[in-house]
Amino acid sequence: MIGSRIDETGTLIRDGGAFYLRRDLGGRYMLELRRTPVDLIEKRVRLIGTLVGVDLVNADGVAPA
Repeated sequence: MIGSRIDETGTLIRDGGAFYLRRDLGGRYMLELRRTPVDLIEKRVRLIGTLVGVDLVNADGVAPA
């Protein structure tokens, strides 16, 4: 539901100029990020943020899981 808080783990992936979380629960979220976490690409991470659209998360933080 839009406006819901998100706290999930998965793999951070980059596709073109966009970043995504490949969710452990299946599916993926496109991410709006304040900084580019290039050191975490293709690694398992924890995402905290807010769902702002269908499969779109405004990330408060992305950190190693």
